Amino acid sequence: MAENDQNQQAGNQAGNQAEDSEARKKAPDRRKKRTIRFVILAVIVLAVVAAIPISAYYSARESTDDAQVDGHVIPISPRVAGNIKSVLVNDNQEVKAGQELVWLDDADFKVALEQARAQLATAQANATESEVNLPVTRINTGNQVNTSVTQTDQSTAAVNSSLQGVETARARLAAANAAVAQAEANDVKARKDLARSKDLVQKDEISKQDYDAAVAAAEAGDAQVRSTRSDVNAAQHTLDQALADVDQAKARLANAEVQRRFSQEIRPKQVQVSEARYKQALAQLKQAQANVAQAELNLGYTRIVAPVDGIVSRKTAEPGTQLAVGQQIMAIIPLDDVWVTANFKETQLRKMRVGQQVKINVDAFGSSREYQAHIDSIAGASGARFSLLPPENATGNYVKVVQRIPIKILLNPGENRDHRLLPGMSVVPTVMLNSQTNGQPAN
Repeated sequence: MAENDQNQQAGNQAGNQAEDSEARKKAPDRRKKRTIRFVILAVIVLAVVAAIPISAYYSARESTDDAQVDGHVIPISPRVAGNIKSVLVNDNQEVKAGQELVWLDDADFKVALEQARAQLATAQANATESEVNLPVTRINTGNQVNTSVTQTDQSTAAVNSSLQGVETARARLAAANAAVAQAEANDVKARKDLARSKDLVQKDEISKQDYDAAVAAAEAGDAQVRSTRSDVNAAQHTLDQALADVDQAKARLANAEVQRRFSQEIRPKQVQVSEARYKQALAQLKQAQANVAQAELNLGYTRIVAPVDGIVSRKTAEPGTQLAVGQQIMAIIPLDDVWVTANFKETQLRKMRVGQQVKINVDAFGSSREYQAHIDSIAGASGARFSLLPPENATGNYVKVVQRIPIKILLNPGENRDHRLLPGMSVVPTVMLNSQTNGQPAN
């Protein structure tokens, strides 16, 4: 028993010594693990602390590398057809607005201008003639009307006078007929007295002298009858002439009435014709003036000038080339008017607003130059919608693709004063989501 107890104690001591040795070996491992955990925890804390400002920094900014400088490309083309006489500029040359670029042969246009001026002179002469004829026509037609009215009045007076002549002739005829009747009665009495005197003179009851007196009285009565009958014929002729004069006067009156009505009716028409000719002459004059103005413009168009300040590009004009109207011969890039078109993902537009400030880095300049700008506008549709073949996702195989929306970004005044930004350059715009161009926070 004692021996067993001793063996057991010896075994326990040996076991305790082994456990102590193992514990001493594991203690450094535990310290190392604690240290590693502490370091890891510290790294996590530092990462969280560092991530907060980084997250705040990037959450207030949106940027993209799908952006480039855009600008106007102004095509230069002739407004009249012609042959190039000389070219005054070269590719990539800077030009000012109004500077002459190309001269066309202007000989034909000078001839056309002279022809137009000659036609204008003719039209001016015609207009002057028509203007003068207009009052002359009014006066002449007015005189014709007045003359016809006067002739009508005179014809009416002539008719009245002829009617009075007829009445006078009829009275003379009646008087002549009465005289004939009286003469015939006297002649009958004289003849009867002669017959009685003849019987008496044969019986010597009366003297020869009384008989001769009776003969003379009979002859005088006969002569008186013939004379009064002659007066009747004359009075009848006068009456017939007066009636003929009445007919002629009435005919002249009718003709005068016709002339009066005709002149009164035709006068306004003649005046209208004269006015129409004057208006036509004025229209032809205006047309001739327009032709001269157009000929002068065409002559001026033979000098092709730069519409804006810019850089000459894609020049194809060469002396001797025959040009058609609208044929492009070069282009001008106005460097004063450039902007940035940035294609942002649709997921980047949540806080993006018009007017927010933008910082632009240009690939060609690196970090040496940063441009200040602002958002001018946001496109009304995605870039894919403006493509030649816009995508149409069919039902059943729809694949969602993040679309890009074009954003127009304008440079702040004076940023491109040196004209270093050229259309087509790649840029990286960064939108400051919490500010606008006026420095006020975005809504």
